[in-house]
Amino acid sequence: MPAPIRTLTTIAEARAFVAAERAAGRRVALVPTMGALHRGHLELVRRARERAETVIASVFVNPLQFGPHEDLDRYPRTPQTDTEQLIVLGVEAVFMPTVEEMYPDGGRSATLVTAGHLGTVLEGRSRPGHYDGVLTVVTKLFSIVAPDVALFGEKDAQQLFLVRRMVRDLDLPVEIIGVPTVREPDGLALSSRNAMLQAGERQDALALSRALEAAGSAADRGVEAMLAAAQSVFQSDTGVQLDYLAVVDPRTFAFANESHHGLVQVLVAARVGTASTNAVRLIDNAIFSIP
Repeated sequence: MPAPIRTLTTIAEARAFVAAERAAGRRVALVPTMGALHRGHLELVRRARERAETVIASVFVNPLQFGPHEDLDRYPRTPQTDTEQLIVLGVEAVFMPTVEEMYPDGGRSATLVTAGHLGTVLEGRSRPGHYDGVLTVVTKLFSIVAPDVALFGEKDAQQLFLVRRMVRDLDLPVEIIGVPTVREPDGLALSSRNAMLQAGERQDALALSRALEAAGSAADRGVEAMLAAAQSVFQSDTGVQLDYLAVVDPRTFAFANESHHGLVQVLVAARVGTASTNAVRLIDNAIFSIP
């Protein structure tokens, strides 16, 4: 029978729990999530178990990273199912604070951790302020839990890059581990937003992974050929609206040019669904090498 899990709903409870674990000499790993857990999240938990004796998963839909016209209200929330899945994996504690607990001033924060210029391009351009909200809540979680290690999925490559940079810039004593994207057998990257896809839209969503495959097949011909190959996938798919498609240097996140050689990361974001108000926004990425 799986061990019981501690459900922590206040900052004070979380800090007291971590203090007791540290007093017992145990390392602590944090897996930050917004809930609606899928196999990708569970892989983060499994990897966390390899890194620490105590694993804490946070489940918190962070309003700071949603814009005024985004899907905050539609975002799936399944706390009971999430907890049951974490119990099966033997997670010691789940931190499930309310918005009021995390942001007592009306669900907002007067103090923000800003992502700088990189927070205004690609995902940041499409979702202004998104990464400031992400970095702010991650900083708060690091302050509350004080983990030795924290694990993030590689599906949001820009987020992972920014979190690592923030930890470096602010000298935070936590190791950041990126975990490869978990995919369905047909290539679709797992996402909590996949549950929002309507009938027939899931097949359309495969355009993102197909575009990445197309870009990879053209890697030997350079950046422009990769972009053209990926864009051609979306030109024939009326159920998917491309948001952005880019090739960057994964070491710096600067846009790669035609003279670039070595590793590149192809990033794609698109809205799936013909109704703009109910379209589901998905992201994906993959790394290739240009000879």
